[in-house]
Amino acid sequence: MQVNLLWEGREYHSLENCIITITDSGTEINSSIIGEYEQKIYKVDYTIKTNANWETQFLEVKTQLNDKRELLTFISDGKGTWAEDGKPANEFRGCKEVDISLTPFTNTLAIRRLNLSVGESQAIHVIYLDLLNGQIKSVEQNYKRLSLSHYQFENIPNDFSAIITVDELGLVVDYPELFVRAAWQESKNY
Repeated sequence: MQVNLLWEGREYHSLENCIITITDSGTEINSSIIGEYEQKIYKVDYTIKTNANWETQFLEVKTQLNDKRELLTFISDGKGTWAEDGKPANEFRGCKEVDISLTPFTNTLAIRRLNLSVGESQAIHVIYLDLLNGQIKSVEQNYKRLSLSHYQFENIPNDFSAIITVDELGLVVDYPELFVRAAWQESKNY
């Protein structure tokens, strides 16, 4: 199955085209984001690969922020051991997901891997990429499933909280004040 969708970034004044290919062996995500924030024009291309259990194994991010370009590559065993640009990244040990601040897609990684029942919650560690401010760090987040289509997301300590609406695939439909899905198309023949 392949899903092609567009998200509009409310705060980051962006448009993202995300193509998600789901197979029996895993998922590959290829996406491009363009936008403007605080007088910075940016373009971000990212690729994420997961195994069949939605454990992140690969992330590549290409950024252009005004006239500065950067390439980041992270590889994981899916269990919390990472390498960044080919070197061990022990500061991220225990992180099982990545969170790119400019996209709602990375919430899907945790939602799909955790597979929470309604009423359940779980704290996780993620590699947080704040690309506009040049920060990459390990952070703790919490997901609580409120209903079949709603999750409460929190940064810990609680400096940010939102109730996210998702579809049956765990893809964000509405992320208040940050992102809204503008278009969606599914193809079983890709």
